[in-house]
Amino acid sequence: MLTFLISCLIMLIFSDFAESSEIEGLRLYRSPDRTRIVLDLNEAVRYHTFILENPNRVVVDILDSRLNAAFEQLDLSNTPITRIRTGVRDSTNLRMVFDLADQVSSKVFSLQSNERYGNRLVVDLYDIKKRTSKRLAGIIEQANRKIVIAIDAGHGGEDPGALGPGRIREKVIVLQIAKRLKNLFDDDRDFSGVLIRKGDYYLAHRRRTEIAHNSLADFFISIHADAFSSPAAYGASVYALSTKGATSEAARYLASRENRADLIGGAVSLSLGDKPDALAEVLLDLSMTATLSSSLAAGEYVLKNIDGLARLHKKRVEQAGFLVLKSPDIPSLLIEAGFISNPREAKLLSSNTYQQNMARAIYWGMVQYYLDNPPPGTSLAVNKTERLKTHIVLKGDTLSQIAQKYRTSVDNLLRYNKLSSKQIKVGQRISLPPSK
Repeated sequence: MLTFLISCLIMLIFSDFAESSEIEGLRLYRSPDRTRIVLDLNEAVRYHTFILENPNRVVVDILDSRLNAAFEQLDLSNTPITRIRTGVRDSTNLRMVFDLADQVSSKVFSLQSNERYGNRLVVDLYDIKKRTSKRLAGIIEQANRKIVIAIDAGHGGEDPGALGPGRIREKVIVLQIAKRLKNLFDDDRDFSGVLIRKGDYYLAHRRRTEIAHNSLADFFISIHADAFSSPAAYGASVYALSTKGATSEAARYLASRENRADLIGGAVSLSLGDKPDALAEVLLDLSMTATLSSSLAAGEYVLKNIDGLARLHKKRVEQAGFLVLKSPDIPSLLIEAGFISNPREAKLLSSNTYQQNMARAIYWGMVQYYLDNPPPGTSLAVNKTERLKTHIVLKGDTLSQIAQKYRTSVDNLLRYNKLSSKQIKVGQRISLPPSK
């Protein structure tokens, strides 16, 4: 009888054990304003969370679960977390306590399994910083200021984007192109590049445009790599925001007094915080119209420069409701640099040469757009005449490429600049012969 009872007890224990959910893996991502901890689960779970102060802690209780991974493997440096403690409550519930050096705001949510990941529980810890002054306070009238280009590498962190042959990841490719593009703008005395995402971490779409706002960006460029179920799909594309997407975003801005106060941007300088609703709606509509017009115009210049380097998926600038483009006051473009799902283009996207050439094509498109439309008060507006007469050699430039770009010949460039060789150096100024 005793043996039978012990056997039943063991079976009961192992039955409960088997029915418990498991945390099978742990991942941590750090971005400039947030720490994200991802718990990989074998099934969906129920959970509760709350915050404690003095000292600061975030507590997460996961019901009927057990830990099968080690928090010790996580690198907590450069995060507000000083220690992660775990324990068992009520025999079956797992408690996690995040001890914090600083106060944070937290968000905990579950994600269902998909084709890439299983079930997950995500713990986001947002840094709390004192709010800086509104964007209007950040705009200081400067003589000869540089044109600021915000460069956004899509995806990042736990979101790899599209996957290509050999597990090439979109998030890696686009960040490499974005960094090359930033260097080109930084090397130009009339421009400055700002990276929205500097490393392998994820940023929400509205956070990306917020960073562009805080950087006082004149233009926003988001870089991606396309994908399709068929590997035959190919080509680069350039997108601007659709009119429908602009209309929905305008409604969102009008609904928020704080957004109205922050609506100061590159295409226009506008504050709606003190305006009546009817006037605010008219002013915002004018702002959106100017922004979309600038986006489409710049997109044509960029598309023209990409054509020839890459096969084009679409022969004109497309419009779509991409959330990352929805800033009412900063002109913006989303550039698909090619199809990462196409083996040929995946190989190109992975090469240093193609990445540099794609960055140069985007850079030259933007420079040419702004030479034709120099913003008042910028150094480009002052230097425009000089720049139209000279070409500053960039990394990867050849004399034949320069000749083709300015519709002249290599012999003309050699004679006009009294060059004895076709060899040129980065930073060298090439004078352009007058057009006949």
